[in-house]
Amino acid sequence: MLKALFRWFFRGVLLALIALVAVQFWFLAHIWYWVDHNPGSTAFMDSRLAKLRGKNPEATLQHRWVQYRRISIHLKRAIVAAEDAKFLDHEGFDWEAIQKAYQKNVRKRRVVAGGSTISQQLAKNLFLSGERTWWRKAQEAAITFMIETAMSKRRILEIYLNVIEWGNGVFGAEAAARHHFGVPASALTPDQAARLAAMVPSPRRYSAGRETPYLARRAEVILARMNAVQVP
Repeated sequence: MLKALFRWFFRGVLLALIALVAVQFWFLAHIWYWVDHNPGSTAFMDSRLAKLRGKNPEATLQHRWVQYRRISIHLKRAIVAAEDAKFLDHEGFDWEAIQKAYQKNVRKRRVVAGGSTISQQLAKNLFLSGERTWWRKAQEAAITFMIETAMSKRRILEIYLNVIEWGNGVFGAEAAARHHFGVPASALTPDQAARLAAMVPSPRRYSAGRETPYLARRAEVILARMNAVQVP
């Protein structure tokens, strides 16, 4: 009887490991495909659309893919300055930022900072839910490693700029530029780019034309840092 229980236990563990490996290959296959092809949607976009359609069955997302060269250099610099100043230097993880975020969370006794890089944020947006569990963070780390291994920094930033949220149902730089400023992503000024970058942590808080003291202050800080930022 005991031998049979051990046999079933190890069989279950083996099947779980096989399933885990299969899932990782599924992630990796998508990432390799997206090296040369643009993702039509992401897990986060699908989740947001489902929530919007829960209230309005006819709801759609505002999203239009644009090539990297058609996105304002000001927005590229603003995003890197705001979200990941060491983007070109690290391999997916900014350990110093992670440590600072951990210390801040301990002081506040709640999660107030994440320290995530652009690559980590992209991993989450492409594949994962927003829940904060050790398993999701471990999977995020694995996907981040795959993204950094398979893609150039230029491609990572291109996809990131095209899929992140910039308003309620507004995704990507082109839709964001037109929604908030009535211009294409290629025509964004430094001030407009800094404001869009300032919105990224809480994108649904800002409807088109909305101004807040925090947004203005944050945009000024980003604007001051942009010229020192290198982008791929």
